[in-house]
Amino acid sequence: MATNELICKLTELAELRKMAEELNAEIEAIQDAIKGHMTECNTDTLTAGAFKVTWKPVTSTRIDTTALRKDLPEIWQEYGKTTTTRRFSVVLAN
Repeated sequence: MATNELICKLTELAELRKMAEELNAEIEAIQDAIKGHMTECNTDTLTAGAFKVTWKPVTSTRIDTTALRKDLPEIWQEYGKTTTTRRFSVVLAN
């Protein structure tokens, strides 16, 4: 890929990411408005037209790996799993 083409792709990527951030902000605002309505109505489920909306608590249990590593390092070492990933990052150089 030529330098000019790469610069065009990076510029396009930056613009699309900005658009995605703006869309995500709008999505969050709409969701917050719906959640506010559900809170006012004291409901965790509502139906509107063809839509059914639920906003219910979900409980999950996870292992606190920081505490496990501190309190039982031998167990953490035995069951710990190391993975390697590649992080893609683009920052403006100026």
